[in-house]
Amino acid sequence: MAKGILGIKLGMTSVYVGDKLVPVTVIKAGPCTVVGKKTPEKDGYSAVQLGFKEVKPDKLNKPLRGVFAKRSVPAFRIIREIRDMEGEVGDKVTVELFKDSKKVSVSSFSKGKGFSGVVKRWGFHGWPKTHGSEALRRPGSIGAGSTPGKVYKGHHMAGHLGVDWTTVKNLEIIKVIPEKNMILVKGNVPGSENSLVIIRA
Repeated sequence: MAKGILGIKLGMTSVYVGDKLVPVTVIKAGPCTVVGKKTPEKDGYSAVQLGFKEVKPDKLNKPLRGVFAKRSVPAFRIIREIRDMEGEVGDKVTVELFKDSKKVSVSSFSKGKGFSGVVKRWGFHGWPKTHGSEALRRPGSIGAGSTPGKVYKGHHMAGHLGVDWTTVKNLEIIKVIPEKNMILVKGNVPGSENSLVIIRA
């Protein structure tokens, strides 16, 4: 069965594992509460809904307040689904869930970088820097004239870069700190500091 938890990316640091210095990302994960459940019989798939960051009910709109009141659980600012995870409404989910796991996958929105050209966005090499090309970072031709007579959808061009839902898989767990609700994973994860992340195993 799948395991999952919601958290906040705090930033990066490095820790010693034996005599080796390892770069890690520090994530404050949970505690979360199961606020809903999806079943194959009723919804066509199996999942639990996790609530994160408890708030006062009057901070939410009336429909959301009604959902939490009906299920007799506290109100939460953030709700996300984890598929194929076991749990009942009201159960607490903490980082101790991952104490026996070796690797996890972390998902979040990547950092936004605004409007970017083809060199930065797609890794184009650019034009010659000599003989007066005057086109160092331009994309160049984007299609023939008569055939096909148009620019195909999905062509690599300048545009908005970042803010994509991204998942980094098989990140090694370096340390789990239950008393501080923290988990340290090797390497970097998507998103900026204080952004929401979803950890799955």
